[in-house]
Amino acid sequence: MVPVLFALGTNLGDREANLRRAIAWLCGETAVDAVSAVYETAPMYDADQDAFLNMCVAARTDLSPEALLARLKAAEAEIGRVPSRPNGPRLIDLDLLLYGDQVVDQPGLVVPHPRMAERGFVLAPAADVAAGWIHPVERRSVAELLRALGPLSGVTRRDDLRPS
Repeated sequence: MVPVLFALGTNLGDREANLRRAIAWLCGETAVDAVSAVYETAPMYDADQDAFLNMCVAARTDLSPEALLARLKAAEAEIGRVPSRPNGPRLIDLDLLLYGDQVVDQPGLVVPHPRMAERGFVLAPAADVAAGWIHPVERRSVAELLRALGPLSGVTRRDDLRPS
């Protein structure tokens, strides 16, 4: 089985329930090893929307990256995501961040996630569950990538929220 790292995000509806549904889906489709804390984060790129709840899940899978992405998109639809503007509000977002040490670059699928290394809202929860995992393009660990961002603004760990 291949180790995989997922990012989960939501800023519409019952955000905690959205995360719980996504985690339940991941537990049914993959072998979940660890679930991060929940982080409340300011929107990035498109600031005209509500704050997000973000987290990461480390798991293992037998699915190919392509099959896994197809299943993630189906899960988003099942949970209730509808298309919106790029970087806009969403009921749930399930991103495949890392797929072992593989690099995939094809239409509709790029792994590692192309903006992972610039996103504190991804790296903070990723460091909870995969601090030592090596980004196969950057050749640095998740913890090193997080440290390289410096102090994070708009990213707050919410120890009072545990949707798992």
